[in-house]
Amino acid sequence: MKTRLLTCLTIPLLVSACTFGVPFGERGESQGSSGKKSKSGNPSSYVVFGKRYHVLDSADGFVQRGIASWYGTKFHGRKTSSGEVYSMHAMTAAHKTLPLPSYVHVKNLDNGRSTVVRVNDRGPFIQGRIIDLSYAAAKKLGVNGPGTAKVEISVVKRGQTQPSSVVRAIPLTSDAAKDVPLFIQMGSFSSAANASSLMQDLHEANESSAKISQLQTTNGLFYRVRVGPLFDIDEANAIILRLRGKGFQTARIVVQD
Repeated sequence: MKTRLLTCLTIPLLVSACTFGVPFGERGESQGSSGKKSKSGNPSSYVVFGKRYHVLDSADGFVQRGIASWYGTKFHGRKTSSGEVYSMHAMTAAHKTLPLPSYVHVKNLDNGRSTVVRVNDRGPFIQGRIIDLSYAAAKKLGVNGPGTAKVEISVVKRGQTQPSSVVRAIPLTSDAAKDVPLFIQMGSFSSAANASSLMQDLHEANESSAKISQLQTTNGLFYRVRVGPLFDIDEANAIILRLRGKGFQTARIVVQD
């Protein structure tokens, strides 16, 4: 509910990391299911409460299940991460990693109600919650009474009212451990030069968050090219889809070792 970022307000030094001040960064504009990207609010990644969140280049095919909450009068009239002014009476929402703006079909799995909202803000940064709805959207979905509800969100193209069929890159486990860091591993090499070559290919493909880490084993030193850490299995799968769409077919999800 309104608790989405209350913890931020109690720590003055971290207010700039809350929804109104998520670091803005221009990444250019592109067309996709979200339409034209906001010139602000789409950094490649940002950190809140010690966790790094990687903003998706594309929202196409994104689907996620989890808990929805809502926010209202406390934030009414303030700027969102996209730079727009938040209105509790508009059909909008906040999400941690979808490009701004994105259009999302939200289905309340508790009562069957559904609607489409425009994602223009960042959050919620509370464990287990995947989307923060405006008061208007929460009321339409029947979430404003109980405060939270289990939902499924699916990205739609502008003008659509229902999501397109969703394709997952790999099967998901429903009982993935919470707060266990996940990584997208692109490759592991005994040669530092080979790892650097792959890094260069990734950077040329606008995947600047990839990094090289070293792992000492009984078989020698290995150089691993990875994206992460990530803390959401659906986010990890969406990044897998994006990378494979760019030709990086070796991308796979691994757990921090």
